[in-house]
Amino acid sequence: MPELPEVETTRRGLNRYILNKTINHVIVRQAQLRWPIPADIRDIEGQQIVELRRRGKYILAKLSGGRHLLMHLGMSGAMSVVPVSQPVKKHDHFELQFHDGQTLRFHDPRRFGCILLTNEHPEQHSLLASLGPEPLSNDFNGQWLKDTAKNRTVAVKNFIMNSQVVVGVGNIYAAEALFQAGIHPKRAASRISLQRYESLANAIKAVLQKAIKAGGTTLQDFTNSEGKPGYFQQELQVYGHQGQPCRQCNQTIRNILIGSRSSYYCQQCQR
Repeated sequence: MPELPEVETTRRGLNRYILNKTINHVIVRQAQLRWPIPADIRDIEGQQIVELRRRGKYILAKLSGGRHLLMHLGMSGAMSVVPVSQPVKKHDHFELQFHDGQTLRFHDPRRFGCILLTNEHPEQHSLLASLGPEPLSNDFNGQWLKDTAKNRTVAVKNFIMNSQVVVGVGNIYAAEALFQAGIHPKRAASRISLQRYESLANAIKAVLQKAIKAGGTTLQDFTNSEGKPGYFQQELQVYGHQGQPCRQCNQTIRNILIGSRSSYYCQQCQR
């Protein structure tokens, strides 16, 4: 599933190609995604995309008419900007054709993504209203984690993957950040000191920034808006390295299930 670095990579790529462009035509080939594409989606024809930003794993496109498109890649979705003349692929369910002959195509084989339209401020939308702080913002820090973890016995790995605690820390990035901070993934969230949470918050920021710079992580089928895969997989320290020696201490990397998810860690380096 595309996570925050992949979505941010996509947003930055799209920003280069579609910002301030006028939508000539809206094409819906398959309206039944995770939620149905709104029936009035074609009302945005003739409007410009005046801003593209990200909230969690949603890409928000502000339109000149005042409404917002909320777009989510789902499990295997991808967005790309191509010439209108390029042949349509199977699972190209939605596209925005622009005045310059380019088109934004949304490709989603599993149809878990979404294309929604809202009149309200996007942060007030029911899908975004309960989200936690952005991990790369000043609102996210060790004190926030410590305060939010009070009385929580859930494993810290599940805790930081909770989008109401912090957005965009998926399984891969949680494992890598916990390794960098030296924290065992099963440790109870309420039993971590402020100092260690400060280290974890910094590790989360560092891991995500590095992943964004590398273009995201390709483990299955993610590609960015230019059709190129991310390369952060080459930088992974523990995720997917079960049975291999730890790069810091040479002990064997282990894998356990926490909340039904594979959780890679080093027993020597993480306490």
